[in-house]
Amino acid sequence: MTDLFFYGTLRDVRLLEIVLGRTAAATPAQLPDHAVVEALGQSFPLLIARDNATADGILVRDLSDNDIARLDFYEGAFDYALVSVTVDTDEGAADALVYMPPVGRWPEGEAWSLDAWQDRWGEVSRRAAAEAMGRYGQQSGESVRALLPFFRNRAWAQVIAAEGAPQTLRTSRTVADIEMRPAEGGYDGFFRLKPFHLRYPTFDGGMSEELRRECFVAYDVSLVLPYDPVTDCVLLVEQLRFGPIHRGDPVPWVLEVVAGMVDAGETPEEAALRETREEARLDLTRLIRVSGGYASPGYSTEFYHNFIGLCDLSESAARFSGGLDEEHEDIRNHVLRFDDAMRLIETGEINAVPLQMLLFALMARRPELRADA
Repeated sequence: MTDLFFYGTLRDVRLLEIVLGRTAAATPAQLPDHAVVEALGQSFPLLIARDNATADGILVRDLSDNDIARLDFYEGAFDYALVSVTVDTDEGAADALVYMPPVGRWPEGEAWSLDAWQDRWGEVSRRAAAEAMGRYGQQSGESVRALLPFFRNRAWAQVIAAEGAPQTLRTSRTVADIEMRPAEGGYDGFFRLKPFHLRYPTFDGGMSEELRRECFVAYDVSLVLPYDPVTDCVLLVEQLRFGPIHRGDPVPWVLEVVAGMVDAGETPEEAALRETREEARLDLTRLIRVSGGYASPGYSTEFYHNFIGLCDLSESAARFSGGLDEEHEDIRNHVLRFDDAMRLIETGEINAVPLQMLLFALMARRPELRADA
């Protein structure tokens, strides 16, 4: 049996239970001559040596080999290592192990607060941990580490979704009225395919038969159509897309809007601004929210946050290539007049529905935007 001292996110009782797969008793403990500080740009803290400081935490005793294996699997995503320490408790000094971060990996920030972390990151981290630990015994820690940012993005989409939408026309029923349980099979990777069984209340007052279905679990995405009201030009993004390849389309390069995942902790607006800088090298002067909605609610969780972004698309400002090398993006940008873009819808060359939708949304707003330019 092993005793461990936890100073960071695993002080959150619900997160610790997810990682261990069981409940565990914990007692308050402190590690002298150490401090817990923020890892700048990250959602977790660092434990650092600091004279005359005290790191608050919890001591969990009698952890089994299986407990340690599960913790190694989870903490391995952060490259932490177990080291021996002596902590203070109400019952006196106690020897324990603690997961220490690699020295110098992340810049150090201010003092870390568990309460502040729980408010901002707690729910996202618990949901992401549940997905990660669901792969324990099936995938390696390294593969899970590579996917962890995407687990967090999926979890963040669930947090955003919890806000819901009005029910003025729709039924007053909610997800609580649906009977659902998981089914065998599926796929867990960058995307997820989740099979399930469900029964749901029908509009005639009865209940449906039990059905087996699958859902494609994706992400929230921000979409931006850059528009210059002075020149009356829009910027379109061209890149290779895999969907058309597998549909049998002979030309799988697609004209689209600027688009990208909403990263965990970001607002859709922040994601829109970031993606426009990355894909089009543009700084927007104004971001206009058009709508938000599901891309294909029959079988996918993917949700679009749609924007028009005002900017300068003059010859001196436009950038005709973009994207990030580390994300393997090969992007060509096209600046063309609004009327020319609309004609590409008529010819069928613009065959991405989000771009069509945002061009029609711009058409409705265009007179006012041009008048104010």
